Amino acid sequence: MKPLVAIVGRPNVGKSLLFNRIVGQRLSIVEDTPGVTRDRLYAPCDWNGIGFDVVDTGGIEPKTDDEILLFIREQAQIAIDTADVIIFVTEIGTGVTAADADVASILQRSRKPIVLVVNKMDKTGLTDPAFYEFYSLGLGDPFPVSAVHGHGTGDMLDACVKAFPKFEISEEDEDRIKVAVIGKPNVGKSSLINLILGENRCIVSNIAGTTRDAVDSRVDSELGKYIFIDTAGIRRKSRVDDRIEKFSVMRAQLAIERADVCLIMIDAREGVTEQDTKIAGLAHESGKASIIVVNKWDLIDKDSKTMDKMRAEILNDLIFMTYAPVLFISALTGQRTNRIFELVNYVNDQSAMRITTGMLNNVLADAQARVQPPSDKGKRLKIYYITQTGIRPPTFVVFANSRELFHFSYQRYIENQIRSVFGLEGTPIRMVIKQKGDSEG
Repeated sequence: MKPLVAIVGRPNVGKSLLFNRIVGQRLSIVEDTPGVTRDRLYAPCDWNGIGFDVVDTGGIEPKTDDEILLFIREQAQIAIDTADVIIFVTEIGTGVTAADADVASILQRSRKPIVLVVNKMDKTGLTDPAFYEFYSLGLGDPFPVSAVHGHGTGDMLDACVKAFPKFEISEEDEDRIKVAVIGKPNVGKSSLINLILGENRCIVSNIAGTTRDAVDSRVDSELGKYIFIDTAGIRRKSRVDDRIEKFSVMRAQLAIERADVCLIMIDAREGVTEQDTKIAGLAHESGKASIIVVNKWDLIDKDSKTMDKMRAEILNDLIFMTYAPVLFISALTGQRTNRIFELVNYVNDQSAMRITTGMLNNVLADAQARVQPPSDKGKRLKIYYITQTGIRPPTFVVFANSRELFHFSYQRYIENQIRSVFGLEGTPIRMVIKQKGDSEG
């Protein structure tokens, strides 16, 4: 489990700019998934070989001055709930404000490691005398930083890494399949977890809360050993509805990062909503094995075609995730919930599948014989060979004469051919195209 760094502070101090500075060079380019929010609040990061996750709690602009304190308290509290280390961003231009002092007192009570940053220190050389005022916040030595130019960010990240907790994961927990139950508020996540815990009475114990606000439970069943990560309880009282959505998406992402398998819960009465699409997109982007769990099926008027019709509608709405099995359940009555462990095992195995290079190239040759590779202006795509380079998700490198000619539609065709032969149900596939002249690194 990687440490989590949260960036907090009042509006307009440069939190998002600092977030982008920290993660900007580390973000992978992924396919354009419909419905996945572009204003990322969360990203994996690396500093001197040490991996961690970073969350930006910024982007919230209060409508009136009267609400500033409310917004700041809420942001600071989210960071306290979820983070291992907190970067508290202030800025030199305003000096220490009353709002800064308020956040500082909240953070001090949290007893979490705090890295105090004074942003917008864009000039090098003599230190602005106003800098020393920030010692009054009582959070130790401030770090002078320029998010615009990058000055000081190295020292800041060194301080973060130094403060990271030492995570200890037992060998027993390492062997368990980690299952994140994700979805929008009130979709039935808690009900499902409680049902699973109630039916499997050989639960070892509840794992004492990690530093996240998700609750982890060990579950032993006749089909295997699991850790269920419950992201329920994510709704926060708020006067601004879209902030509830952003917080729920952020917490889903934190759970997804730690999981082997994601159960994406959808309310049968509502179908796929925009927020469902975002949360499913996060699991897809993260390369996690996934099962779409349609809850409250007992509340639907049904005939013999209802299930097939709804399955088709769901996979059409989640067009980027047609590989995921769809399970219709009722967490209230227990209907079909006994199939969850079986499906979790199945998709977990699929995401860890390894395929030999010889078998892959036989499929590739057959696929090219069926559908000729595309050409443009007299130049035709030539695919030399394909090999698997990773699992979770299965990752394939394809060597070709031209990346440009390897259109997305033909990539999808090759992917579908691989799936038709080897299955790989429930897991996304990553395909990396290399052309002649690319470095191997």
